[in-house]
Amino acid sequence: MSNGGFVNRSDRTDFDEPDEKDVDRFTEVVGFDRYAMYVFDYGAPTGFRLAVKHPDRITAIVSQNGNAYAEGLSEGWNPIRAYWEDPSDANRQALRQFLAPETTRWQYTHGVSDDALVSPDGIALDNHYLARPGADDVQLDLFLDYSDNVARYPEFQSYFRTYTPRLLAVWGKNDPFFLPAGAEAFRRDLPEAQIHFYDTGHFALETHAHDIAQAIRSFLSV
Repeated sequence: MSNGGFVNRSDRTDFDEPDEKDVDRFTEVVGFDRYAMYVFDYGAPTGFRLAVKHPDRITAIVSQNGNAYAEGLSEGWNPIRAYWEDPSDANRQALRQFLAPETTRWQYTHGVSDDALVSPDGIALDNHYLARPGADDVQLDLFLDYSDNVARYPEFQSYFRTYTPRLLAVWGKNDPFFLPAGAEAFRRDLPEAQIHFYDTGHFALETHAHDIAQAIRSFLSV
């Protein structure tokens, strides 16, 4: 639920966000017929859609605060849920607070024990792209569109149960938007899932990149 997840970092002037069709085509062009995927935030449902479409191609999934369960959505989603239920201009405008520079910084630092551990580069880059003309309306459109991802959670969960991919969840436990319950829920459909929590926020790699890399390396080496 981060600006880092929402911002489309490309030079395309129409600000179209790549979807699973674009990523699917990319994997075909580069010849990825079997691969493990690392999913995070907005990228998680894109990855899960690819897995549903090509279950035979997925060797493993690493989910870093990449949610697929309703219980993983915090109350921080309530203003966005209100927009889903009533896409009025008033509800849309209320979401502009999520795009403010101070909110971007908050999303990076919330739940972090020491703000000095968070590089200012990501915050500055996100705010730079959010300041582009028209980018704010694209982000507000994406807030509305995200409801389709939540509607497909049961489909993703069915995939987990049916194809039982190996899954590692590495989660910043203080994430204000995607709760630890979302990570724990993977075990409901994948009892062998590995779940690791870290004392940090949404952008867990900002503070725990080494620890998470070690967990991924160990997971993928089996």
